[in-house]
Amino acid sequence: MATIHPIVTIPDSVLRQTAEPVERVDDELRTLMDDMLATMYDAPGVGLAAPQIGILRRVIVMDPARDEEEPAPLVMANPVILQRSDEMRVHEEGCLSIPDVTAEVERPAMARVSYLDREGKSQEAELEGFLATIVQHEVDHLNGVLFIDYLSRLKRDMIVRKFTKQKRATAV
Repeated sequence: MATIHPIVTIPDSVLRQTAEPVERVDDELRTLMDDMLATMYDAPGVGLAAPQIGILRRVIVMDPARDEEEPAPLVMANPVILQRSDEMRVHEEGCLSIPDVTAEVERPAMARVSYLDREGKSQEAELEGFLATIVQHEVDHLNGVLFIDYLSRLKRDMIVRKFTKQKRATAV
């Protein structure tokens, strides 16, 4: 049975740290992947990186399927973006670690990524459109980068201030 983990939100410093590479895909890592998928579906979201549940490992999960679609989960250990297209695409992004905030972000429309799959086998995939956006967003998390970093400094600072204030108010 998969465990649903609490999702770390800004301004938690773990979200700004670089995740460590996975040495091998074993049962413990597959359990983490299953927990991450359960946490992502419960949230609900379309992607989740291990740092978002406070674990600094290079693991991401994603599933762009909507409610009416059949789930199509994709799990990646040590994902590396090998190539990005010159063609750009704007997408309204949100993040489980920054609840109730969305913004238009421009990213390459295609990303070729290499990764280890659930069995520890080396894979390569060329992702386009929404999937390309998700994989780039999640790989950013592994490097301590958030989607709000693509916004103007003013917008980003306003969002961070709001969450810092909320955190202080709930800590009392």
